[in-house]
Amino acid sequence: MTSPIRIANCSGFYGDRLSAAAEMVGGGPIDVLTGDWLAELTMLILARTQVKHPGAGYARSFVAQMEQVMGTCLDRGIKVVSNAGGLDPGHCAEAVAQVASRLGLSPRIAYVNGDDLLPRLAELQLAGIDLAHFETGEPVGDTSRFITANAYLGCFGIVEALGQGADIVITGRVTDAAVVCGPAAWHHGWARDNWDALAGAVVAGHVVECGAQVTGGNYSFFTEVEGMERVGFPWVEVAEDGSSIVGKHDGTGGEVSIGTVTSQLLYEIAGPSYLGPDVSARFDTIRLEQVAKDRVRISGTKGEPPPPTLKVAMNEIGGFRKDLNVALTGLDIEKKARLVEEAFWVACPFGPDDFDSVSLRLIRTDKPDPATNEEAVALWRLTLKDRDEQKVGRAVADAVVELALSTVPGFFITGSAPSAGSAFGVYRPALVPADLVPQYVTMLDGERTMVESVAPPGSVTVVGDEGPNVSAPVGPTTPMPLGDLCGARSGDKGGNANLGIFARSDEVWAWLDGYLTLDELRRLLPETADLAIERYRLPALRSLNFLIHDLLEEGVAASTRQDAQAKGLGEWLRSRVVEVPIALLSEP
Repeated sequence: MTSPIRIANCSGFYGDRLSAAAEMVGGGPIDVLTGDWLAELTMLILARTQVKHPGAGYARSFVAQMEQVMGTCLDRGIKVVSNAGGLDPGHCAEAVAQVASRLGLSPRIAYVNGDDLLPRLAELQLAGIDLAHFETGEPVGDTSRFITANAYLGCFGIVEALGQGADIVITGRVTDAAVVCGPAAWHHGWARDNWDALAGAVVAGHVVECGAQVTGGNYSFFTEVEGMERVGFPWVEVAEDGSSIVGKHDGTGGEVSIGTVTSQLLYEIAGPSYLGPDVSARFDTIRLEQVAKDRVRISGTKGEPPPPTLKVAMNEIGGFRKDLNVALTGLDIEKKARLVEEAFWVACPFGPDDFDSVSLRLIRTDKPDPATNEEAVALWRLTLKDRDEQKVGRAVADAVVELALSTVPGFFITGSAPSAGSAFGVYRPALVPADLVPQYVTMLDGERTMVESVAPPGSVTVVGDEGPNVSAPVGPTTPMPLGDLCGARSGDKGGNANLGIFARSDEVWAWLDGYLTLDELRRLLPETADLAIERYRLPALRSLNFLIHDLLEEGVAASTRQDAQAKGLGEWLRSRVVEVPIALLSEP
């Protein structure tokens, strides 16, 4: 029987704390150092970087971190697994090799690719793969307009690289959880149809993939957590059966609790079956147990065979946009907004029908009887989009500026009104048969190996855990913010948003499950009233998850919402006042 493997995270996104790698390597024992640098928006950013600087389509901060910790990792036998290769894992691996040479070190470096389908899109179409939008069914059309197209690969390219003796493994687009699942599968020698163990490792990877989000970051009940000014990063010990212990180095800020783990489990998911290229992990079978301070055990996770397809994330330049922001101050905000809108269209050389998209919002941040100037201000926000860059250029900016002295009192422009529009990206998901997308493992000493992406056939029946058998309390109610009883976590999934909400006791869960229907969610969040929403129950986690379609329009880069990634959606819901049974007021 193999011992558990401790896998530490040092990055939750491209731009995360640069010192985290050194903190995790120096703060306590670990076997593997890993992290997540990629998001759908990041791939678009890297594509634009690569256009300006060919060969630079990877996360350069990872290379800087390797310079800090590579020697110690080699001395202690700590493996490094990273998806920081982005669009160019080969050049990322070479950059790390140059750092190693400069430091007088000789690590074995491997990179995994095969995910980049951009050069193959036309070939796939000719082979009969339609690449239709997997939610709307919209045909893909001319593929030459895309600037990225990357399949989400699984963990077995990483397993192969580690099996060949790699000290550092750099990947392109793999699933966020693969950088944890890969080392665990390699260490324990799991077969590709060991569904439950793989599912457990995927859950462990999902929990730590966003770094400090599981140690107190973005946690609804942060006021109960000590050391929030400098939260530590997490590690996870994965056992041979796929169960795991989530923790952090002793003496670091934040906490690891059932609450923080539940919150992260709800991040960017949809239904109870969490689909992946290696296994579909059933989140409705997960059990959590606080086994010690800052130690939470995850067990019971069941797995099912994955779908025969891989998700492909494609990005195109959707056109150009201009965001115009005018502050409206004091009294008569609605009337001031109407006049500014009317005057703008008189001044603008184009009419609203001349643009591909016009989005106008009046954001009422003003307060009655304001005690400060800032509390008197509302925001008039106009976003114009068009494929013609000139339409959203200087003429539009000038049309707003010329209103400054000729329309409403208290008018001022917030931020700047740049003369040029900015390009925006449109995210488009599709599916491709897994057998058409093998992974390639290349050791920098020259050896190259192909790894099939197809999982073995199989059929598994999994029954979800129904959770606590408790009745909801009845009796008189009192108004209070929903967040006084429940925590939440929200985020983006392409153009959709997910909103997870969880209870911290069985009694609160029984009430929440009965209370928070789709109709009630739409009432509490009027912005979602006309959108398609799916509601999923996760009773064993005392949680609900809502998938809100099209809230983010064509994806994060194209969204006109103030909160383009839906990061604050859960906290908005928590702030709404609802009628709560008085019997629950003693509950946490």
